[in-house]
Amino acid sequence: MQATMDQLKRQAAARALESVRDGMKLGLGTGSTAQHFVELLGERVAAGLDVVGVPTSEATRADAARCGIPLTTLDDIDRLDLTVDGADEIDPALNVIKGGGGALLREKIVAAASDRMIVIADDSKWVEVLGRFPLPIEVIPFGLSATQRAIGRAFAECGVSGQMVVRKGRDGHVFVTDGGHWIVDAHLGQIADPPRLAGLLNPIPGVVEHGLFIGLASTAMLAGTRGIRVIERP
Repeated sequence: MQATMDQLKRQAAARALESVRDGMKLGLGTGSTAQHFVELLGERVAAGLDVVGVPTSEATRADAARCGIPLTTLDDIDRLDLTVDGADEIDPALNVIKGGGGALLREKIVAAASDRMIVIADDSKWVEVLGRFPLPIEVIPFGLSATQRAIGRAFAECGVSGQMVVRKGRDGHVFVTDGGHWIVDAHLGQIADPPRLAGLLNPIPGVVEHGLFIGLASTAMLAGTRGIRVIERP
């Protein structure tokens, strides 16, 4: 019987758990795949594993607390040994698009504070070129039109273009992040040079963060019907 998408995600999470050791300080990602990791980690903690976690969203905080994982913050510790998180797209250089769940700002802060980041996903997230998944850009609501015009200029300079849409929640209202910001999803199709685009978006006033994770993922663990593929950053 072929594994379901959910089973593949859990397999990737289980593989990442093999990298966890006693005494580690862990970044806990957000999203459906990361949720499997949190649940499996909770089982290990219940069996005596000694770790502490920093959640990347309020949803993950609630999941981790329910699973009995001790939690801390980046105000109380200075470095994390390892972050395990999901991804919306991964390319062969291990550049990643994240933020489909809306937690990209906290996810990037936690990943940047970690010695290693393992990205776990089903193998449908592996792409030759990023951009099929809309790029989330977290913005301050004030001056949104001016911010979007500046984003458009950055796109043009990088040779990409596409529709920008302010993300709506399931209730039809504007989606608001844990930090109180909005998200503009940019439908670009292909991003030929993700590092360059990231560099052009970073300094724009009004852009809080974007979903291009460049040079942060050290390992990707992709679960497919033929098993787990582990890719290390070149």
